Amino acid sequence: MLMIVLMLAVSTADASIEFRGQIPDVARQLIARYREAEPDRYLDNLFRFQIAAGRYADARQSLAALQALRKSSVSTLPYEVYAAAKARQVREVAPFPEAFAQEFRNIVGALDDRTAAYEARWAFGTPLPVLEKDLRIALEEQRGKTSLAMSDAVALVRKFLGAQVYRELAPLIDLLMEEDDGRRYTVERDILVTTPDGGHVCALVVRPRAGASRLPALLNFTIYSGDRLPLSEARRSASHGYAGVEGFTRGKACSPDQPWPAERDGADAAAVVDWISAQPWSDGRVGMYGGSYEGFTQWAAAKHMPKALKALMPSVTFAPGIDFPMDGNIFMNYAYPWPFYTTNEKGLDDATYSDAPRWDRLNRDWYVSGRPYRELERIDGVPNPIFKRWTEHPLYDAYWRAMIPYRGDFARIDIPVLTTTGYYDGGQIGALYYFREHHRYNPKAEHYLVIGPYDHIGGQRGTVSPLGRAQNVLRNYTLDAVAHIDIGTLRYQWFDYVFRGGSRPPLLEDKVNYQVMGANVWNHAPSLSAMHDGTLRFHLTGAREGPRYRLSPRKPASPAFVGQTVDLADRSDADRMSRGEIFDQAQDDWPVTGIAPGIGNAIEFVSDPFPAPIEVSGLFAGRLDVTANKKDFDFSVTLFELTPAGQYMQLSYYWSRASHVGDRSHRRLLTPGKRVVLPFESGRLTSRRFEADSRLVVVIGVIKQPTEQINYGTGKDVGDESVADAGDPLQIRWYSSSVIDVPVRR
Repeated sequence: MLMIVLMLAVSTADASIEFRGQIPDVARQLIARYREAEPDRYLDNLFRFQIAAGRYADARQSLAALQALRKSSVSTLPYEVYAAAKARQVREVAPFPEAFAQEFRNIVGALDDRTAAYEARWAFGTPLPVLEKDLRIALEEQRGKTSLAMSDAVALVRKFLGAQVYRELAPLIDLLMEEDDGRRYTVERDILVTTPDGGHVCALVVRPRAGASRLPALLNFTIYSGDRLPLSEARRSASHGYAGVEGFTRGKACSPDQPWPAERDGADAAAVVDWISAQPWSDGRVGMYGGSYEGFTQWAAAKHMPKALKALMPSVTFAPGIDFPMDGNIFMNYAYPWPFYTTNEKGLDDATYSDAPRWDRLNRDWYVSGRPYRELERIDGVPNPIFKRWTEHPLYDAYWRAMIPYRGDFARIDIPVLTTTGYYDGGQIGALYYFREHHRYNPKAEHYLVIGPYDHIGGQRGTVSPLGRAQNVLRNYTLDAVAHIDIGTLRYQWFDYVFRGGSRPPLLEDKVNYQVMGANVWNHAPSLSAMHDGTLRFHLTGAREGPRYRLSPRKPASPAFVGQTVDLADRSDADRMSRGEIFDQAQDDWPVTGIAPGIGNAIEFVSDPFPAPIEVSGLFAGRLDVTANKKDFDFSVTLFELTPAGQYMQLSYYWSRASHVGDRSHRRLLTPGKRVVLPFESGRLTSRRFEADSRLVVVIGVIKQPTEQINYGTGKDVGDESVADAGDPLQIRWYSSSVIDVPVRR
């Protein structure tokens, strides 16, 4: 009967609801008057109205109908338990905590381990302060009103109920979750593992109570202790039949030592792998997984290749000295607060790290003052010895190389590896560095790459939430339908393939698996170079097209150049803001934060329209023929599609210190006034199907902004330079013999 009513329902979006300040009364009116033709939306609202109005039995019926429609109960699980508990409270005149505990055991206890371990905990994990803030804002918006539009009434009841439910369950849920864990798993906390050099590493182990007595282990080795995620990840691995192990950087969690990022993690992670293999519950095989810093620790451990280490799954992987804290040998200010965040406490110092006014002020004060980069900590007023040590190594030298595999080290890594990252992951260059070096030194390596339109978070988690909701838009770009993936699900497909003889994950058709933006397809290739079957070469010409210059597929008949002047002492741009979008209508206020470096001091080159759609896939490269009046400068090259509608879609970028182009380890200063050719290849992939009549845009910029180190061009260590070294404005000539090579698949 309910479904018949829904099919006959008509929208009442324009109706109004009487409002006397009592939200349960609003809910009762909505039950009588709300209509919605779409069944899922109708039921998702109806059960909330019914709970808010105290009609718990009706709410449970509506929830059951919604769950049958969705074929899942997880997203509404807290409301299901709450409604059942309220009904029990009324029926048995029982205290709510007692009623809630009983219904939690009945409902959550009936879930399978995988659902209970991950999706259910996400459902119960919505932060109460967020819900209460949303409710306060909604109430303030309706202050003084005597009637509400139907849509406003619906939104108000939803926010009211969310805050009410999570407020009542918040004091109860942790103990009930722990009780549920105890029924399903053996959880061992604060295990101290002694390393060969006498250090101490803290570990956490979660094992399923049922199943084999000896299991393969999945290890996540992380510096991010102090929140619930490590336990969540270990529990999730246990729910898939593995021993879930979390190891923490020396000095973190229960380790009594002094924390220091990166430098010891490789040997310490290898020691934890050895320790795992010696445990009575271990079958002698260990896989590692995790993203960002946790991707780095996998490669750091693999440098030592402990015998029990059998597989890796690194995501959006940090590569010390390559993509963080410097990229192209240019130090980045966003790295400055990170040592405080990770080493001030045994857990994480969220308050310091999230103090945006402090870090914005530091960037601006440093930039406006013109003081040397090495004085950041003096300007901030708090010592930062870790960042200081980093800046003492501006070359990719032995300090950085000792942390991860280097050259021939990759040849010894003969275990399966799956790397995931995203086109818009700021650390993509690190992930690709490991992928390329592994295949270079071990051509037979079983190493796969999955890459698509993801950022740093999406590249390690995917676009589908634990509750099944898809993130459809990334920084103003609407993802293709096929781009949606759950990398957590891929993780266990991968390790089941390695450890249990399962099928190789369907997405891994070849070594390189990439989503073609705009084409709504995944393509697969045996190598990065095989992503394309041709190259379009464009010359930077001096021919004008309004404010732009022209890109030409033909070398100009006569030599020419485009001149650029940048006053490195100018600080009038100190308050320039960026929007952080992938799609943009103009390029006048770039940079795009987190995607590409500053290109405000930039020159734009544009091609003719492409007469037909064309796919750009792979790593772009170039050869810049330049003269400069200084010994060095920092620059960026950024690629865009300019659509027929006038939108710029950012594709990929390269940035570097001119003296380090092609060589992170050695600095080759320029001779002022002398032409030099700077050949480069981007370390960041893209794949995009251009529309017909789109154009390619290449933007070349000099990096000078408050968020990166400033190279004044004297040839001294850039960390020691100040605005007093700026001298005459930087003058560059970009000659028309300069080329940009764009990889295409026809």
